[in-house]
Amino acid sequence: MGTAFAAADQQDRAFAVKQVEHGHEAEHREDDVLATLAHELRNLLAPVANSLQVMRRTTPEPELLGRVVAMMERQVFQMTRLVDDLLDVNRLTRNQLGLVITRVDLGLILEQAVEACRPALAAAGHTLTMVALPDPVYLEADPVRLTQVFGNLLTNACKFTDPGGRILVSLEQQGSDVVVRVADNGIGIPAELLTKVFERFVQVGPSTERADGGLGIGLSLARQLVELHGGTITANSQGLGQGSEFIVRLPILSGRVVALDSPPGMVPPGETAGHRILLVDDSRDAVDSLALLLSLAGHQTRTAHDGVDALEQAEAYRPEVILLDIGLPRLSGYEVCRALRATAWGRDMTVIALTGWGDEDERRRTTEAGFDGHLVKPVDYARLTALLARVGESPLCLSP
Repeated sequence: MGTAFAAADQQDRAFAVKQVEHGHEAEHREDDVLATLAHELRNLLAPVANSLQVMRRTTPEPELLGRVVAMMERQVFQMTRLVDDLLDVNRLTRNQLGLVITRVDLGLILEQAVEACRPALAAAGHTLTMVALPDPVYLEADPVRLTQVFGNLLTNACKFTDPGGRILVSLEQQGSDVVVRVADNGIGIPAELLTKVFERFVQVGPSTERADGGLGIGLSLARQLVELHGGTITANSQGLGQGSEFIVRLPILSGRVVALDSPPGMVPPGETAGHRILLVDDSRDAVDSLALLLSLAGHQTRTAHDGVDALEQAEAYRPEVILLDIGLPRLSGYEVCRALRATAWGRDMTVIALTGWGDEDERRRTTEAGFDGHLVKPVDYARLTALLARVGESPLCLSP
C-alpha cells in the first residue's frame, strides 16, 4: 500500500512540474508577443514623431511637406491595421466576427488590396506583377474582409522579401473555384513551418532578426477569414531563401451577375456640399483636428466635449450632421442620441457614432440608440466623405 501511495505521489509531483513548465512556457510566449507588439508600435511611431519635429522646426517646402505627410500617413495606416488585426483575431476566437456578404468582383478586391499596399511596395522597391483572368470573376463575399485577406498576404510578401524583390499575383479558374496565388522571391519558409505559419503568433525565425517581422497574426487571420468564406489557403516554399507562395481557393458565384453594387467600404469619395456639422468628443485634440480637416473641405463645424454640452450646442446650432463619440462625460453618446431623437428639432438630424469601439455588439447598440451610422477611430476620411455625400438621401443608408 505504501508503495502505491508513493507512486501516486510521484505522479502528482510530475504532473505539477509539467503544469508549472507549461505555465512558464505560456508566460514566455505572452511576454514575447507583448515585447514584439511594443517593438512594432515604437517602429511605427518613430517616423511620426520625427515628422512632427520636422514640421515644428521648419516651414517645409511643398516637396518636403509632401514627403513628411506621406510618411506619417503610411505609419498611421500600419498602426491602424495592426490594431484592427489584433481585434479581429480576438473576435474570431470568441466567434463574434460577422461577415457582410454581397456580390463582389474579385478583380476589384485585388486592386483594392494592392492599392492599400502600394506605399510598402514602393518603399521596398518591389516589382508587383498581376496576371488576371480574361473575364471578371464574381464571388459571394464580404468585400472588406476579403480585401483584408489579400492585403495581409501582400503585406507578408513585402515584409519577408529583400528590397528590390518580385511579387506575383495570379488568378486561375479550376472548375467552380477560383485560385489566387501570391508568390514572392523572399526568404522562404522551412518545410517544418509550412503548416504552422497559419498558427497565431508563429513567425519564420526569431522576431528580432527582421525589423518588421510583425506579430505573427496576419496569416492566422487570413486563414480564418478564408475559411469563413468557404475557401482554403495553403503555403508552398522550397525552403529558406527560395521564396514563398500562398494559394487561396474560393468558390465562384454561380449564375450571371447583371448588376454589381459598389461594395461597402470601397465607395470612392464623392464631391459633397458643405454641411453644418457638430463634432462631439472629450479628446480636444481629436475633435479639433477633425474640425480643421472638415473645415478645409468646406463644412461649417462646431465642437463639444461632453454630453450635456452636445445637447445644448445641437439645440442652438441645429447641425445637419453630428459626429458623436460614445464615451463622454456627464451624458454618454447613447443618451445624447436618444435625447435628440425625442425632440422635434433633433429627430431628423444625421447622427453618426465616431468611436474607438467597433465590435458587432457596439454597432448593434448604436443602431438601437438611434444612430444613422457607425465609424471607428481613426476615421477613414474617404469613408466619412462618402457618408457625408449621402446625407439627405431618403431612405438614409449609412451602413458601417
